Amino acid sequence: MSQETGVSKISDVSPVERISGIIAIGSNLYFEGDGPEIVLDAAFAILATRGFVIRRRSRNFRTPAFPAGAGPDFVNGAAVIESTGDIHHMLAQLHAVEAQLGRTREQRWGARTLDLDLIAVGQHVLPDAQTHQYWRDLTLEAQKTAVPPELILPHPRLEERGFVLAPLMDIAPEWSHPLTGRTVSEMYEALPQDALRDVVVL
Repeated sequence: MSQETGVSKISDVSPVERISGIIAIGSNLYFEGDGPEIVLDAAFAILATRGFVIRRRSRNFRTPAFPAGAGPDFVNGAAVIESTGDIHHMLAQLHAVEAQLGRTREQRWGARTLDLDLIAVGQHVLPDAQTHQYWRDLTLEAQKTAVPPELILPHPRLEERGFVLAPLMDIAPEWSHPLTGRTVSEMYEALPQDALRDVVVL
């Protein structure tokens, strides 16, 4: 486990600069005969061919599908990645890798071969603090059907999910949320015990 913490804080990202982001990665389906752990390895290999540098990668964790009963257990992880381009280019590349490894978007929170979520880019808040607050405050029932029409950064559900925070503890425990000020470590410690009970290191 890396002892490095956090990611660089970027105040002004331009398309020619290299930017650093935090991603969450997960899989709970086979793809072309390969299980989730191999799919995760394949995703990082493809990211490298697309010009990404993997600065830090977490251990793999086995976690139940969310919401409960939505499918087989997931293999989840996280990484600090770096690429050339702006934030939206980074997101487009992540979606392209998902598609290359069989990801389809037929059902919200359904089983999937690969999930690459852009969790944060430094201290950026997108699209703005007010919109971010709206998506953070959304009820669980509304979350089941409501899909943001644009990228929300940091990920609005970050503070609630043990399967995201546990891997982030490996790679960026001191990264702080730009709106709440809480670090990954603080968010992890604040989780209810049942949110971490079934999160198991592989």
